Amino acid sequence: MARRLIINADDFGFTTDVNSGIGEAHSNGILTATTLMANGRAFDHAVELARRRPTLDVGCHLVLVGGKAIAEPHSSLPATVGELLRRLVKDSSRNWLERELAAQVEKILRAGLEPSHLDTHKHTHLVPAVLEAVCRVSRRYSIPWIRRPFDLPLTAAAPLSTRLLNAGFRFLRDRFERTVARYQCRTTDHFAGFQWTGNYRAPELAGLIRRLPDGLTEFMCHPGHCTDELRQAPTRLKESREQELQALISPEARLALENSGVQLTTYRDVLNG
Repeated sequence: MARRLIINADDFGFTTDVNSGIGEAHSNGILTATTLMANGRAFDHAVELARRRPTLDVGCHLVLVGGKAIAEPHSSLPATVGELLRRLVKDSSRNWLERELAAQVEKILRAGLEPSHLDTHKHTHLVPAVLEAVCRVSRRYSIPWIRRPFDLPLTAAAPLSTRLLNAGFRFLRDRFERTVARYQCRTTDHFAGFQWTGNYRAPELAGLIRRLPDGLTEFMCHPGHCTDELRQAPTRLKESREQELQALISPEARLALENSGVQLTTYRDVLNG
């Protein structure tokens, strides 16, 4: 069975320097896909960048935590995951979830892009109510791919806290599998990147590529350039984005692909292939 790899950058549209780093990782490196934040401050800049790079596979990075809402422009989204969970407990109807997610997808469609895949900021679709809403949006807009947010077996490269948190996610996996199957959504066979966020360089990325299992894997990453714009933005990932970018454009990572026989691909190409 072939080993195929989608390398997807989250946070497209967050800032212009993140956008430019994602563009460089695609043009000069091994990045194949990205997911766009409809409420990102640099949304328009990202759309123009994507139009100039037709081989960059664009999806939707659905945001329910942080920033302005799209469905109700004068409202803010919950500031933290904890605040989101409290709102879900209080609002039993949860109709706002699908309205907001749909509004984000429609904004990206109006920009002339054709998203092929969905994921969520802060992995909020681990929450069952959010996953249900994401799956409904997937069917409604015929965007078949949804991120499988469960990492490959962890290595010593991951901080202990990340490994423990990832272990806690495992009990959600069966529910996730049942839900996406019920809605006939598609997922990759494997996922990697949660444990690596901000913690890898070219040697670690090359090692991961060489160890990939058979089947289709998504590797999540967060490349970018770190200028004053990003330094002032509300994110913990700042200088680490430069580090991830350098790994993605490194000769070492490309050589690992060539020597291991791993094939780079996109969600769009797998769907059409």
